[in-house]
Amino acid sequence: MLSTWKSWTAGAALAIGVMAGGNAMAQDAKPAPDTAAKGGPAAELPAFPADKSVKQTTVLAGKTVAYTATVGSLPVRDEKGKKIAEVVFTAYTLDGPRDPNRPVTFAFNGGPGAASVYLNFALGPKRVQFGAEGDSPSAPTRLQDNPASWMDFTDLVFIDAVGTGFSRSLTTPEETKKRFYGVKQDIDYLSRIVFDWLVKNERLQSPKYVVGESYGGFRGPRLTYTLQTDYGVGINGLVLVSPLLSSAGRTAQEISPLPAMWTLPSIAAAKLEREGKLTPAAIKDVEDYTRGEYMVDLMKGSDPAALDRLTSKVSAMTGLDPTYVRRAGGRLETQSFLREVFRQTGRLGSRYDSNVTSLDPFPFAPEQEINDPILDSIIAPTTSAIVDFTTRTVGWKVEGRYDALSGEVNQAWDRGRGPDTESVTDLRKSVSVDPKLKVLIVHGYNDLSCPFFASRLVVDAMPATANGRVTLSNYPGGHMFYSRPDSGAAFRADVKKLYGAN
Repeated sequence: MLSTWKSWTAGAALAIGVMAGGNAMAQDAKPAPDTAAKGGPAAELPAFPADKSVKQTTVLAGKTVAYTATVGSLPVRDEKGKKIAEVVFTAYTLDGPRDPNRPVTFAFNGGPGAASVYLNFALGPKRVQFGAEGDSPSAPTRLQDNPASWMDFTDLVFIDAVGTGFSRSLTTPEETKKRFYGVKQDIDYLSRIVFDWLVKNERLQSPKYVVGESYGGFRGPRLTYTLQTDYGVGINGLVLVSPLLSSAGRTAQEISPLPAMWTLPSIAAAKLEREGKLTPAAIKDVEDYTRGEYMVDLMKGSDPAALDRLTSKVSAMTGLDPTYVRRAGGRLETQSFLREVFRQTGRLGSRYDSNVTSLDPFPFAPEQEINDPILDSIIAPTTSAIVDFTTRTVGWKVEGRYDALSGEVNQAWDRGRGPDTESVTDLRKSVSVDPKLKVLIVHGYNDLSCPFFASRLVVDAMPATANGRVTLSNYPGGHMFYSRPDSGAAFRADVKKLYGAN
């Protein structure tokens, strides 16, 4: 979690920051040139405390698991050895004699600009509820045992990229942007952070896995290939949670059929869920139509017969008014759809799960005037819970603001061009380099920010020799499908198979 957020209220074209043409969120006032990013002049920033640990337990599958939670930081240095940033991690390691075969998993969230708190509460030993219909930002945020945790079969290290969480740059805003806020530089320093953690904790001989959500999923293949080939660190498995691996379906929307093809299956799936008819067989029918008759009719442009077929079929699949569908040429724009589908109830659907809604406070405005229903509601519970855990439970006392979702990072991000707008190439390379590498890509059916059908096309186009090593699983829910207990349990079961855990 998460992709580019506030830009969606202005209808920005893309669900993942690196591929977006821009962000409609208002730019905050820039700090003075001699001010370090996050926290003022570097010389005035209080030093981070030493790493701090606490012993804890959780109950998983009826068994008590004892582990150590550690919060600490690792330095990022420039070519001359000067420390230019500090990256904060939260690690959970199993207590008892070290098993050389116990895996360690490195977890990254997205944005760009999202801290790893979302995956922490999805995969870690403790959880707080967020991201589902009816969740309240003011609900209690006491951490509870997480039945969907991976803690019983892998150690976990959650990493906050520079500018997110408590992680911080120690240089000027201009140098920070140059060093950290772009596709290539992001992978360069985060790969080194993974390497340094492994060396510091004597875990180079452990099986190693990478998990990334949203833009973290975009990072995943690039991190894996860089670790394999630049740092000599083999990765055993890669889990990509709600990723968008290519920008191909977000360009040339008036000509290319891909943008509409990526979106339609998720819109249809949401309707099937509302009707209690969401099944794999029903989704296959949607996918077959999307890559068959739907694609062909889209390519026929304004042909009357094709438009008639599109209007009839798409209206039936989505429940939308035929007049609305025909006016859109069968191409459903996400933000407009999210208002249209719930217009009669005065509510808005979320781009991250179109069946999660909130009151539309401006129902007569020509465009949506409020941020995404999910994104606005998750910041309070997740931030309060992770800061309390870090500073009170673990006792890692730190001054500074915790940025769960940083608009400053997102707006400063260098989106890149050409090869920097996709990770499919590095996914294919990583699988080619290591014939034992396994990849699991997972999505929620209702996610319109990073639609599952985009990954379906990527997986189906993989070379035949990768068949069975790169797989796709989809679950009821949206971008954070794991907020639903049944989907979180199914996800855990699929990951255990990937890890070969009993």
